[in-house]
Amino acid sequence: MNRKTLRKILKDVQLKKISVQDAFLKMKALPYRDIGIAKIDGHRHLRKGFPEAVFCEGKTTAQIVRIVKNMMKDEGGFIATRAGRKVFNAVKKAVPDAGYNEEARIITVKKAGGRVSSKKSILIITAGTSDIPVAEEAKVTAEFMDNRVEVLYDVGVAGIHRLLIDHLDDLFKANVLIVIAGMEGALPSIVTGIVSRPVIAVPTSVGYGANFKGLSALLSMMNSCAPGMAVVNIDNGFGAACIASMINHM
Repeated sequence: MNRKTLRKILKDVQLKKISVQDAFLKMKALPYRDIGIAKIDGHRHLRKGFPEAVFCEGKTTAQIVRIVKNMMKDEGGFIATRAGRKVFNAVKKAVPDAGYNEEARIITVKKAGGRVSSKKSILIITAGTSDIPVAEEAKVTAEFMDNRVEVLYDVGVAGIHRLLIDHLDDLFKANVLIVIAGMEGALPSIVTGIVSRPVIAVPTSVGYGANFKGLSALLSMMNSCAPGMAVVNIDNGFGAACIASMINHM
């Protein structure tokens, strides 16, 4: 249940369009709905400004379908991350409005009514093309949370002129930046040293052996001397988008 829905219920009670009992029945999913395999947090939108996400890895297809069907009852929409095509096909049968971004591996049903700011934007930057799946996870998530999102892909330190010559204006116009890099993880430090806005760095598991599946990029970002940068976990485009959205809506 989101804030708009709750306000409408309370307003309907005030105007005597519905009874107190009817309002109670509409709100009884607060604070959560226990369906046995999961406890769906219908209160999260009220607390955080965006609904609970379904992390699909480790769940069976049947469990995911059951969870999202119940989320539709409370929220009228959902976001499910790390979902393969097989999972999407099953969800689509149960929820025909569901959409899928294969690169991001995200299933969504967007509830109508959200307002996207025409001025403030999140800029997502990748060092390489191989980092795009993580960037797409961040992009789809941020858009689901009613943000205007711009992207700038494949502008890493091996050819930094691709960023500095043609895209400085893009860096300066963004309200929040998500910078994604594997290998040695240097790009977020460079961007942070240029802009006056918050930078959220995302290390990826892209790289050869000594990259340690993203650990070297993570440590590089954690040890950056550029002030104004926060770091999320390896390949965590979703987490980066959540933080960026909260900043962007402040």
